[in-house]
Amino acid sequence: MTSKNGSTRMNKPLKTTTEPHPLDLPATGIADGIRAGRFTAETVVAESIRRARAVSPLLNPFAVIREEQALDAARKADQAVSRGEATGPLHGVPFAAKDLTPTKGDLTTLGSWTRENWVPDKTALCIRRLEEAGAILMGKTTSPEFAFSSFTNSPRWGITRNPWNPERTSGGSSGGSAVAVATGVVPFAEGTDMGGSVRIPSAFCGTVGLKPSLGRIPMTILPSVFDNISHFGPLARTVGDAIAFMEATCGPSDEDISSLPVRFTSPVARGGDLEGKRFAFSMDLGYYHVEQQVQQVIRDAVAELRLAGATVVEVPMHWTRAVNDEWFDLWCVFMSAFFGETIERYRKDMDPAVVAMIERGLVMNATSYKRVELLRTAMWRDMAKLFESYDALLCPTCAITAPSVLETDDDYVATLADGRFKGLDLTCPFNMLPQLPALSLPVGLAADGLPVGLQIVGRRFGDEDVLSYSAALEARLIAAGISSRRLPTP
Repeated sequence: MTSKNGSTRMNKPLKTTTEPHPLDLPATGIADGIRAGRFTAETVVAESIRRARAVSPLLNPFAVIREEQALDAARKADQAVSRGEATGPLHGVPFAAKDLTPTKGDLTTLGSWTRENWVPDKTALCIRRLEEAGAILMGKTTSPEFAFSSFTNSPRWGITRNPWNPERTSGGSSGGSAVAVATGVVPFAEGTDMGGSVRIPSAFCGTVGLKPSLGRIPMTILPSVFDNISHFGPLARTVGDAIAFMEATCGPSDEDISSLPVRFTSPVARGGDLEGKRFAFSMDLGYYHVEQQVQQVIRDAVAELRLAGATVVEVPMHWTRAVNDEWFDLWCVFMSAFFGETIERYRKDMDPAVVAMIERGLVMNATSYKRVELLRTAMWRDMAKLFESYDALLCPTCAITAPSVLETDDDYVATLADGRFKGLDLTCPFNMLPQLPALSLPVGLAADGLPVGLQIVGRRFGDEDVLSYSAALEARLIAAGISSRRLPTP
């Protein structure tokens, strides 16, 4: 099927192969191979398109597959190599972008019928920077409506499923991006994270997912440049691929007044060593109920850190579900402020949960909204004290493995009989503290065969340090044979 802008949607899957392919190299390795003439960009991008079409009927990770545009860009990339022209660090590397993020000439729906058949005339800065580095946009990935949910299931595109078990959710809201990476379609994909929307699907699908510090990647796609819970971030096959994404996208821009006037320091990110590092560890942040099978995988990862020479100390945390409740207040106001005008005309075509959030946000007391800052301040003081003694905080990314596609966020907002919070993820607390980078690293499979993510939360603006710790642990887990196994190539 072809959209109005000529992009291909969910054709029948092609025949599959188990032979290794250049697309399975790290992102920088793909670019190096294309520049050296060992293989062509067209070969790599054609395989990316093939895989996307193969996984789409079952898993539904794409809103748009840009077959014609991506292959044309790949041929031009090959011509540039043949002419000896200068090339960027990601020359010919295919990647995917979220349907939330505008890209010139492509159907962009935000998972919603409210955008009808919107085709933007400008590409978001984050995506432009990847393209300027030579990367090739091969598709747009699914998102719940307005990226509101931890489950990727939208009125516009339906359910996106987990590649480890299609009866389970991919997570959200960057669920399509996580599936595209986990199934080998691309080495990395762009996502957005306002309450865990990069880290949750990364944990559920077994990919690396980073919420960078606020301002490291300019956030330019919202009506306001003063929002302070929203981040672009990579979902990637490896920490190295996440670093490649950050190298291309970080840096200041007047398009976002909140962007930081600092560049990404690659040698720090790529020079990880765990020896002598000190990590604080909390299994529950003081209030979550965490599944035993998740706890076991997390404790195994902590043991590996200790074997690598790091000190890991379990510390008491005294946060409560008020963190989640007050983050939700912020989220409802976000939705009502930026999308509130849609419900008058489109209510019947919208996700009822989105409508309810907008209506809640529209009636929220302004003083109550401002007072959320008091909780955020107390949380920061706790973390500032912790960082006096430790390099990072470790905790699970999610309290459970990927739940059923039939469930919703409302199934994970209960206080249990023992006083614990039955929450899905431990991510939104660190959107309340947006200056702290937080990365989800796949650290093994739970007893049910599904991936588990360890969340590594660093000092404010210390993205390179978090990436370096993650890369070192990733290498150790792979060497020990206990990292999440990769899914077979489609």
